This record gives sequence, C-alpha cells and structure tokens, in this order.
Amino acid sequence: MGFALLAESFELIYMFTTTPYSQKISKPWGYEIIFTPSNLERVGKILYVKKGCRLSLQYHDQKEETLCLVSGKAKIWLENSQGKILHLLMKPKSGYTILLGQKHRIEAIENSYLVEASSPEIGQTFRIEDDYKRGTEKLK
Repeated sequence: MGFALLAESFELIYMFTTTPYSQKISKPWGYEIIFTPSNLERVGKILYVKKGCRLSLQYHDQKEETLCLVSGKAKIWLENSQGKILHLLMKPKSGYTILLGQKHRIEAIENSYLVEASSPEIGQTFRIEDDYKRGTEKLK
C-alpha cells in the first residue's frame, strides 16, 4: 500500500510542514522561546534566565514539565514528597520532571539556558512568591 493510499484511508488531520516555528516572549527574568506550534499536544521551550534572576515559586494545576540545564549554572527549587522545598544545583544535561501541583522555581547563578518540554499550556500557574509581583496566570 502506497503512502498516498495510507494517508487517504486514515484521513490525516495534520499537514506535514517544513516551516520552522519560533515565538520569543520577553520575561522580567530573561525570555523564553517557544519552538513548537500551538496545535500540538506538547510544548517545547528554550528559557534564558539572566544571572541573579529567579522565576516565581509556582505550581501548575494541569501542566507537567521537564527542565534541562543546557548551559550556565542554576539552582532548581523542588518540593519533595514531604512538602519541603529543596534547593538543588542543577546537573547539566539532565532532566528534572515537575508533576502536577509540585512547587518549583529556577534561580540562575550565571546566565543560563534551559530546555523545557511540557504538556500543553493549559490550566493555571499559581505563583506563591514572585520577585516581580506577578499574580496567578491563566494559561489557556
């Protein structure tokens, strides 16, 4: 069976694309670049966090994510099973997975680049502490 027949029989709902995608969003701590189109069931981001800056201490009600330090030096604050927040020096090129409701924060010791892979941007981000006085954010 050729590809055309296979595609026709399954009525493909996605069209192949060769167009690159990138959306840069400025943040008070640096910026993020979303590199996955919004119609996918996953989100990929590059985070740039300036030296001395921190993301909010936060948790999500519908989003799970994995963070990986690509370059620089950063700490990740992660809530453990007993509800205590641990401050861990991130191991480069290793994944830190954050589950629903788990409190977390990134703190850059040096200018740092991280990759984030997550479920879709839905639900809310509940900010517990924020250096920039931002409140809870509805994602979608």
